[in-house]
Amino acid sequence: MTGTLTHQDADGRIRMVDVGGKDETERRAIASGRITMSPAAFEAIRDGQGPKGDALKTAELAGIMAAKKTSDLIPLCHPLPITKAKVMINASATAPDFIIRAEVSTRGRTGVEMEALTAVSVAALTLYDMAKALDKSMTISDIVLDEKTGGKSGDYRRND
Repeated sequence: MTGTLTHQDADGRIRMVDVGGKDETERRAIASGRITMSPAAFEAIRDGQGPKGDALKTAELAGIMAAKKTSDLIPLCHPLPITKAKVMINASATAPDFIIRAEVSTRGRTGVEMEALTAVSVAALTLYDMAKALDKSMTISDIVLDEKTGGKSGDYRRND
Protein backbone atom coordinates (compact mmCIF):
# COMPACT_ATOMS: atom_id res chain seq x y z
CA MET A 1 0.00 0.00 0.00
CA THR A 2 1.39 3.38 -1.01
CA GLY A 3 -0.19 5.51 1.69
CA THR A 4 -1.59 8.03 -0.83
CA LEU A 5 -5.21 8.75 -1.58
CA THR A 6 -6.07 7.45 -5.03
CA HIS A 7 -8.93 9.90 -5.60
CA GLN A 8 -6.70 12.99 -5.37
CA ASP A 9 -4.09 14.18 -7.84
CA ALA A 10 -0.71 15.64 -6.84
CA ASP A 11 -2.34 19.05 -6.33
CA GLY A 12 -5.09 17.65 -4.08
CA ARG A 13 -7.81 17.90 -6.73
CA ILE A 14 -10.54 15.26 -6.61
CA ARG A 15 -10.57 12.84 -9.53
CA MET A 16 -12.09 9.57 -10.58
CA VAL A 17 -9.36 6.93 -10.77
CA ASP A 18 -8.50 5.88 -14.32
CA VAL A 19 -9.02 2.11 -14.47
CA GLY A 20 -8.76 1.91 -18.26
CA GLY A 21 -5.33 0.28 -18.17
CA LYS A 22 -6.26 -2.41 -15.65
CA ASP A 23 -7.02 -5.97 -16.66
CA GLU A 24 -10.56 -7.23 -16.39
CA THR A 25 -10.69 -9.94 -13.73
CA GLU A 26 -13.30 -11.74 -11.68
CA ARG A 27 -13.91 -9.71 -8.53
CA ARG A 28 -16.03 -10.42 -5.49
CA ALA A 29 -16.67 -8.68 -2.19
CA ILE A 30 -18.53 -9.70 0.95
CA ALA A 31 -19.62 -7.19 3.57
CA SER A 32 -21.68 -7.49 6.74
CA GLY A 33 -23.38 -5.41 9.38
CA ARG A 34 -25.81 -5.57 12.25
CA ILE A 35 -29.04 -3.93 13.37
CA THR A 36 -30.06 -4.24 17.01
CA MET A 37 -33.59 -3.52 18.22
CA SER A 38 -35.96 -4.11 21.10
CA PRO A 39 -37.06 -7.69 21.75
CA ALA A 40 -40.64 -6.84 20.70
CA ALA A 41 -39.53 -5.30 17.39
CA PHE A 42 -37.11 -8.18 16.79
CA GLU A 43 -39.84 -10.79 17.29
CA ALA A 44 -42.29 -8.93 15.02
CA ILE A 45 -39.72 -8.56 12.23
CA ARG A 46 -38.42 -12.12 12.63
CA ASP A 47 -41.99 -13.46 12.44
CA GLY A 48 -42.94 -11.31 9.42
CA GLN A 49 -45.43 -9.30 11.48
CA GLY A 50 -43.98 -5.80 11.15
CA PRO A 51 -46.31 -2.84 10.62
CA LYS A 52 -45.22 -2.46 6.97
CA GLY A 53 -45.16 -6.13 5.95
CA ASP A 54 -42.25 -8.54 5.50
CA ALA A 55 -39.34 -6.32 6.45
CA LEU A 56 -36.63 -8.94 5.94
CA LYS A 57 -37.50 -9.71 2.32
CA THR A 58 -38.01 -6.02 1.56
CA ALA A 59 -34.64 -5.12 3.09
CA GLU A 60 -32.86 -7.87 1.15
CA LEU A 61 -34.34 -6.56 -2.09
CA ALA A 62 -33.43 -2.98 -1.16
CA GLY A 63 -29.83 -4.06 -0.57
CA ILE A 64 -29.63 -5.68 -4.00
CA MET A 65 -31.06 -2.57 -5.62
CA ALA A 66 -28.57 -0.40 -3.72
CA ALA A 67 -25.61 -2.47 -4.92
CA LYS A 68 -26.73 -1.77 -8.50
CA LYS A 69 -26.98 1.99 -7.81
CA THR A 70 -23.77 2.50 -5.82
CA SER A 71 -22.14 4.71 -8.46
CA ASP A 72 -25.20 7.01 -8.25
CA LEU A 73 -24.72 7.36 -4.48
CA ILE A 74 -20.93 7.45 -4.00
CA PRO A 75 -19.49 10.26 -6.16
CA LEU A 76 -16.25 8.65 -7.39
CA CYS A 77 -17.39 5.02 -7.77
CA HIS A 78 -17.30 3.61 -11.26
CA PRO A 79 -20.53 2.16 -12.65
CA LEU A 80 -19.97 -1.59 -12.81
CA PRO A 81 -21.62 -4.48 -14.62
CA ILE A 82 -22.62 -6.47 -11.55
CA THR A 83 -22.92 -10.17 -12.28
CA LYS A 84 -24.20 -11.18 -8.83
CA ALA A 85 -25.74 -9.37 -5.88
CA LYS A 86 -27.07 -11.35 -2.94
CA VAL A 87 -28.21 -10.01 0.43
CA MET A 88 -29.07 -12.29 3.33
CA ILE A 89 -30.49 -11.17 6.67
CA ASN A 90 -30.57 -13.62 9.55
CA ALA A 91 -31.40 -13.43 13.22
CA SER A 92 -28.22 -13.54 15.24
CA ALA A 93 -27.60 -16.09 17.96
CA THR A 94 -27.54 -13.20 20.45
CA ALA A 95 -30.95 -11.73 19.61
CA PRO A 96 -32.44 -9.12 19.44
CA ASP A 97 -30.40 -8.29 16.38
CA PHE A 98 -30.12 -9.25 12.75
CA ILE A 99 -26.91 -9.88 10.81
CA ILE A 100 -26.90 -8.54 7.27
CA ARG A 101 -24.51 -10.04 4.74
CA ALA A 102 -24.03 -8.99 1.11
CA GLU A 103 -22.04 -10.68 -1.64
CA VAL A 104 -21.41 -8.84 -4.91
CA SER A 105 -19.47 -10.00 -7.97
CA THR A 106 -18.39 -8.57 -11.31
CA ARG A 107 -15.92 -9.10 -14.10
CA GLY A 108 -14.26 -5.75 -14.47
CA ARG A 109 -11.37 -3.40 -13.92
CA THR A 110 -12.24 -2.34 -10.38
CA GLY A 111 -13.63 -4.06 -7.32
CA VAL A 112 -17.10 -4.25 -5.82
CA GLU A 113 -16.25 -3.49 -2.18
CA MET A 114 -18.33 -0.31 -2.19
CA GLU A 115 -21.27 -2.13 -3.74
CA ALA A 116 -21.25 -4.77 -1.00
CA LEU A 117 -20.91 -2.16 1.75
CA THR A 118 -23.70 -0.07 0.21
CA ALA A 119 -25.96 -3.12 -0.03
CA VAL A 120 -25.50 -3.83 3.69
CA SER A 121 -26.04 -0.19 4.64
CA VAL A 122 -29.25 0.23 2.64
CA ALA A 123 -30.61 -3.12 3.83
CA ALA A 124 -30.04 -1.98 7.44
CA LEU A 125 -31.67 1.39 6.77
CA THR A 126 -34.64 -0.36 5.17
CA LEU A 127 -35.08 -2.56 8.24
CA TYR A 128 -34.95 0.56 10.37
CA ASP A 129 -37.60 2.23 8.21
CA MET A 130 -39.87 -0.79 8.30
CA ALA A 131 -39.60 -1.26 12.08
CA LYS A 132 -39.39 2.34 13.32
CA ALA A 133 -43.05 2.31 14.39
CA LEU A 134 -42.07 -0.43 16.86
CA ASP A 135 -38.67 0.90 17.99
CA LYS A 136 -37.02 4.21 17.16
CA SER A 137 -33.94 3.37 19.23
CA MET A 138 -32.57 0.71 16.87
CA THR A 139 -28.80 0.72 16.33
CA ILE A 140 -27.07 0.04 13.02
CA SER A 141 -23.46 -1.04 13.58
CA ASP A 142 -20.45 -3.09 12.58
CA ILE A 143 -20.66 -2.48 8.81
CA VAL A 144 -17.41 -3.93 7.52
CA LEU A 145 -15.74 -5.45 4.48
CA ASP A 146 -15.25 -9.12 5.34
CA GLU A 147 -13.58 -10.33 2.18
CA LYS A 148 -12.60 -9.33 -1.33
CA THR A 149 -11.03 -11.27 -4.17
CA GLY A 150 -9.53 -10.30 -7.50
CA GLY A 151 -7.68 -7.28 -8.77
CA LYS A 152 -4.14 -5.98 -8.60
CA SER A 153 -4.13 -5.53 -4.81
CA GLY A 154 -4.94 -9.21 -4.32
CA ASP A 155 -7.26 -10.94 -1.92
CA TYR A 156 -8.30 -9.66 1.50
CA ARG A 157 -9.98 -11.43 4.39
CA ARG A 158 -10.90 -9.74 7.66
CA ASN A 159 -9.22 -11.47 10.61
CA ASP A 160 -11.35 -10.54 13.62
